[in-house]
Amino acid sequence: MTPKPISKRVVADRLETINFLLEEIRSLPLGARDAFFTDRRNIWAAESCLRRSLEAVFDLGRHILAKGFGLGVSEYKEIAIRLHDQGVLSGRETRVLEVLAGYRNRLVHFYHEVSQDELYDICANKLSDVEMISGALKSWLKAHPEKLDSSL
Repeated sequence: MTPKPISKRVVADRLETINFLLEEIRSLPLGARDAFFTDRRNIWAAESCLRRSLEAVFDLGRHILAKGFGLGVSEYKEIAIRLHDQGVLSGRETRVLEVLAGYRNRLVHFYHEVSQDELYDICANKLSDVEMISGALKSWLKAHPEKLDSSL
């Protein structure tokens, strides 16, 4: 693949999606475990929003690699590694993104193994990991405007 400009539209769309979905999770009653589990719809809303926000993070990472560097990557953990190789993510951020990749795969392929308590804990205490990665991608893009297309 040949590197091409990274689409501002794709970047803006994915970042907006991530922020929206994380806010949707935060609108759930995460401050009180009992309140969260009182309405079973909270579990399904949390799972869907978390899974979709992770998908958006990986879609953005894949887009940066494909367009900005001409690298085709299909495996989620490989996205983390290649972003690090290209200097987009730090070592710490890469390790966090690899963990998120594993969790995304569990949500999709081993959903029956993800307990409701684990899902609650992640939504109540770990959303900052998703924000850290989306923030790191956004910061890298701001620092490299030459990689972005000039049109929307």
